[in-house]
Amino acid sequence: MQTVKNWGNRPWSVEFQAKVLPFPDEVEVAVVGGGFTGLAAAAWLKRIDPRRSVALLDAERIGSGASGFTGGLALAESAVGDLPGLDDVLGGYAKILKELQVDGDLNLPGVYELGRSKALENTPMRWKDSGELCAVKEMEGGTIHPGKVVSGLGRAAEQNGVILFENARVEACEFGKTILLKTAKGNLSAKQALFATNAFSLELTNWKQRAESCFTIAIATEEVAPSIIEEIGMGECKPFYTVDLPYLWGRLLGRQIVFGAGLVHFDDWREMMTLDVEHGESAEAFTRLEQRVHQLHPVLRDVKITHRWGGPICIAEGWRPIFEFHAKSDHAIVLGAYSGHGVAQSVYLGAWAAEILTGKRGLPDWE
Repeated sequence: MQTVKNWGNRPWSVEFQAKVLPFPDEVEVAVVGGGFTGLAAAAWLKRIDPRRSVALLDAERIGSGASGFTGGLALAESAVGDLPGLDDVLGGYAKILKELQVDGDLNLPGVYELGRSKALENTPMRWKDSGELCAVKEMEGGTIHPGKVVSGLGRAAEQNGVILFENARVEACEFGKTILLKTAKGNLSAKQALFATNAFSLELTNWKQRAESCFTIAIATEEVAPSIIEEIGMGECKPFYTVDLPYLWGRLLGRQIVFGAGLVHFDDWREMMTLDVEHGESAEAFTRLEQRVHQLHPVLRDVKITHRWGGPICIAEGWRPIFEFHAKSDHAIVLGAYSGHGVAQSVYLGAWAAEILTGKRGLPDWE
């Protein structure tokens, strides 16, 4: 079994591990992928239709993909803006977490878009980064604690009756009257399935020609004095992302400051499985990011970097999320490719997918 070699040291951890259970021969619904999307979909499905048998399969540990390594920015829209039917993503996200009793430190003070053009009046941020970088617009949004959300969704799924299996990589799938998943633990037959593997298993989702799996990096500073947070303009606890290049995003995590930027590209998504952030292109990207951060503002010049890590990101054609029936079966849904905007959307759309599988809702029209 392939395992992640070294994606760095995140400033949080996932405090959930699935119970060891006998592997079934068949279930009514199989969910493939134990990140935000899969966990939310499985938990929500059992909540709205508790009689259905639901199994969730993850290739490694719950949260071992993008969800456990995200920076945790919760945004209201997709990477291409609003889409038909999205409605109130953040409100829906907050409602789902509340109903599933997940405490993920959700905080929605707003998000600053930063640019190198006309600043907002009384902009709190004026940084040096390829010109003057300042707040040019404020959007809805905020932050979460990724480790707490993954852990909380895992517990919610388990408590609602989902059977979860870690180290159950789906090696192949056959579509017929039922969906046969061939896994590392054995074969599983399901009447319906949700594939929520995002940047992994592009052949399984039939996304190989439609989406690119990349690796993006982040760093976190040591805990800094409140005066430093105020001085750099982050006293309102609002995260940010830039709307022009070179790209940069950031947030507060307690008194640590998290920054992220950059993509590592691959010829094949499997290369992520053996990527080592301490060497090669990703290590060089960390060096560039740290240099940028130290130059943003005089008070950041000597701040120590204590955490360096990265994680997967899936970018679809046109940066539009993929939410549709599988090309080989209208009893299977594929969902993901949020292009960096998946923290809130993944849970929100995961619950939507659960409602489709129970016949309560239809797919969105995003063509």
